[in-house]
Amino acid sequence: MAPMTTPAAPPAEASAIERYFKIHERGSTIAQEVRGGFATFFTMAYIVVLNPLIIGTQADSTGGFLGGGDGPNLAMVAACTALVAGVMTLLMGVVANYPLALAAGLGLNAFVAFGIAKLPEMTWADAMGLVVLEGLIILLLVLTGFRKAVLHAVPAQLKVAISVGIGLFITVVGLVDAGFVRKAEGGPLGELGVGGFLAGWPLLVFVIGLFVIITLHVRGVKGAILYGILGTTVLAIIVEAVFSVGSQTNAEGELVNPTGWGLNVPSLPDTFVAAPDFGLLGQFSLLGSFDKIGIVSASLLVFTILLADFFDTMGTMVAVGAEGDLLDEEGNPPNSQRILVVDSLAAAAGGAASVSSNTSYIESASGVGEGARTGLASVVTGVLFLLATFLSPLVAIVPYEAATPALVLVGFLMMQQVKEIDWDDLEIAVPAFLTIILMPFTYSITAGIGAGFVTYVFIKVVRGRFSTIHPLMWLVAALFVLYFGIDPIKGLLGVG
Repeated sequence: MAPMTTPAAPPAEASAIERYFKIHERGSTIAQEVRGGFATFFTMAYIVVLNPLIIGTQADSTGGFLGGGDGPNLAMVAACTALVAGVMTLLMGVVANYPLALAAGLGLNAFVAFGIAKLPEMTWADAMGLVVLEGLIILLLVLTGFRKAVLHAVPAQLKVAISVGIGLFITVVGLVDAGFVRKAEGGPLGELGVGGFLAGWPLLVFVIGLFVIITLHVRGVKGAILYGILGTTVLAIIVEAVFSVGSQTNAEGELVNPTGWGLNVPSLPDTFVAAPDFGLLGQFSLLGSFDKIGIVSASLLVFTILLADFFDTMGTMVAVGAEGDLLDEEGNPPNSQRILVVDSLAAAAGGAASVSSNTSYIESASGVGEGARTGLASVVTGVLFLLATFLSPLVAIVPYEAATPALVLVGFLMMQQVKEIDWDDLEIAVPAFLTIILMPFTYSITAGIGAGFVTYVFIKVVRGRFSTIHPLMWLVAALFVLYFGIDPIKGLLGVG
């Protein structure tokens, strides 16, 4: 866990900003918050490019693309992605005063694109209507206190395991996105680089960036993560200009250059400003899917999205709070109810803007690693996302290889919390272990949390300690059993 900054003596007449965000009270400064907001933005700005590539390039079952055309409109999807991320992150900062940024959820967007929009007779408007419905249901659960009650029912050490697991998860995400670890053809789960070797200039850029960030961090340089991202991006632009490395994939998404850049080819854009097109706003049909695929199928899809969103957010907000030493003695963040309300609204807003459910991003931990402790950092990140709606060409400058070293360092910082778990207590150690290892191995935060919850209740039961299980833990464990068994249940109901 990152050490909390010693609070500086507040000025005799603290500014309105300092008072509102309680900056000195949380041991921070305005400079730290601004720096942290920039770091979070640059670490997760990739979503403005990646989300359009996931949902904007896919046709629904009728052959239509987002925006209503007969072909992809990536600029429109990117503009709306940045708009919703900016507005909801600003709301998180102002309303919840928490250093947490939101954007279209990875994994959720893929599920919407490939698991919903391509179902027979489904359109993108129908699919996004289910996302809006899911967000409204979660909001209802928050307002009734159910979601917060679940948060308080989870044992503190299991929350620590969730934080550690997410740390490993984002480390793997960073390594895979950078191409440092890749899937081996016909071999083990993964291998180093290309064929077991660190081949290509982009991987060299990643390695240099990683060591630069590590060096800055261990020497106590303020802004290490942000400076590392910016410096590595400049290096990447120079490398591409000199060696013309190119992209890993061609226009059809086929791998043609294994030693190329993973997502963006870093180069200065021809234009720095582009007028945003927000034509996707409001393009959803709230109940259209119920007519197309039936009540049971639509309800199960909503439940699947809801459960994934529900617990991913819980894990993320706790992990970010732990990294910033913001949690109380029960392992809960400040203003948790407000955090959950904003997050729920973000889910619905993402569907209403046709960019998929928006959720809290674990990359926010990079900003916390830079010293962010309040919502002012989220305000900074939100403003940068809004600017990105006009400056989308600039967002594409930062390649995976320049941003992902930050994720590896943040993963290390979060991994340090593992010492807080009592490994001699099997009732918590086994669930914690499964939580930690399954997140990176399944590439799913929800799978790790679910396995931990189910195993925790199971071990309590087999040891005859029924009375020590919180009632909500019984319910959540049962829901996760249902979640893991969604496909067999759909088969039994004949709605596969």
